[in-house]
Amino acid sequence: MRRDVALYGDIEFSYCFIDEAQYIKNPKTANARSVKRIKAERRFALTGTPIENSLSELWSIFDFIMSGYLYDWRTFRTVYETPIVKEGDKEIGADFKARIKPFILRRMKSEVLSELPEKMEYTVYADLTPEQRKMYMSYLTLAKNRTITLLNDGNNRMQFLTLLMRLRQICCHPALFDDNYGYESGKLQLLTELAENAIDSGHRLLIFSQYTSMLEIIRSELGKKNIRCFYLDGKTQSYERSEMADRFNGGERDVFLISLRAGGTGLNLTGADMVIHYDPWWNPAAMDQASDRAYRIGQKRNVQVIRLAAKGTIEEKILKLQEAKRSLAKDIISVGGDAFFSLSNEEILALFE
Repeated sequence: MRRDVALYGDIEFSYCFIDEAQYIKNPKTANARSVKRIKAERRFALTGTPIENSLSELWSIFDFIMSGYLYDWRTFRTVYETPIVKEGDKEIGADFKARIKPFILRRMKSEVLSELPEKMEYTVYADLTPEQRKMYMSYLTLAKNRTITLLNDGNNRMQFLTLLMRLRQICCHPALFDDNYGYESGKLQLLTELAENAIDSGHRLLIFSQYTSMLEIIRSELGKKNIRCFYLDGKTQSYERSEMADRFNGGERDVFLISLRAGGTGLNLTGADMVIHYDPWWNPAAMDQASDRAYRIGQKRNVQVIRLAAKGTIEEKILKLQEAKRSLAKDIISVGGDAFFSLSNEEILALFE
């Protein structure tokens, strides 16, 4: 549509449907601008994650469905987003819910797919190795001091995010942070043990990480155990994605390694009955959508979803924040919300304790 929108300029449609509507969550993108130029009497938007990071994303979808209904973007932020998100105004929140409710049909998987088997979710904690903990604690001190300086200088959230990312990389495997690191990772040891035991018990696995370099390390480590894997990241061509999915669902290989960003949507991988999230992501909606690559129509077995986290680190705090910050989007419409960008200064500092 980005390429061809000019071809549709003179056509008036009865209906316009968009699927995976979260792809127009940013109104400034070519995706959003192009579909909003289509002339149609009636418009429908379908998405499993109407709110991923902020209420403004829901505004952009409504701007496609009924432009102007939720005001323009700046007015929407003043009238609704700031009072609801920043100030916790329950009265305005209730008004917003009432305003959008007549135009939303929400179908929960638990309500409409009674034939689906059970899904079990739990967290497994890994101990850092001594060398890994030494590096983590050293960088934690540096990151905390740098954060205090940044807060005093003007609160640059992206710089905080970089500091936190380095800590998360050390939790995954210090080799992501330091090419010269020559020791083990406690979390990788735990993952390898879980994978071996699961395969021996007849399970087949999807393993997600947001770091493609971590997926490469995992593939190498599992290869040492004679465990062959499929691998998918942002460089994988669309035809290869489909082919690998078909082969995996047909029973070939027991592990599918997937980049969270590249493989969180558009894949049917019901050949797996165990999903492992190697590193917790700020946005629980993205993790949930990735898990649903296995937990969907066609799945016949119970599905286990396992979140790995390094004990006593920032990863443990991220998981707690996910739960604490789910309430906004869940209360408004659906599960979502990017915890990081709604943190107060005090909450940011608490991450480094």
